[in-house]
Amino acid sequence: MSEKRKHIDENVVNEPMVAYMAAGMDNSFYSLLSGVKPTRFSTDFDLLKLTREGLPKKVLTSLAKKISLTLQELSDIMHISERTLQRYDDNAVVKTEYAEKAIELARLYARGQDVFGSMDKFKRWMKTPGHVFRGETPISLLDTSVGFDMVLRELGRIEHGIFA
Repeated sequence: MSEKRKHIDENVVNEPMVAYMAAGMDNSFYSLLSGVKPTRFSTDFDLLKLTREGLPKKVLTSLAKKISLTLQELSDIMHISERTLQRYDDNAVVKTEYAEKAIELARLYARGQDVFGSMDKFKRWMKTPGHVFRGETPISLLDTSVGFDMVLRELGRIEHGIFA
């Protein structure tokens, strides 16, 4: 090996792949998705695969219970009628777009739990009207991706001590 190459190799830092994962890529949200077996979710492609496969209805209803949402609130977020959601068999896999919203919701709540230090505190915050949201509750904004982004940005501000 050349002297120059040897010098370069000695200065290379071997970092684990986790150092290159997307910011905020946290697998703790899988605990909110009962029935999903996270065999090895380490990349965005693993999450993409899970989203494309869809989720059973029982995973959605379990998520709703864990984050204290009514079936009506969940269906509003997912853009599905409550009655249609009720018609699904517990083991039936719901459409991809609903699975995507459920995963997004679980990720948001896991992030909120991290920021607030407690799921209960975060759930209360989600249902409390806020000045920054023009008097609306954060939960009421989750029917759009823009609303999700607004809530996530506010969580970032809270985490860094920047209050509106």
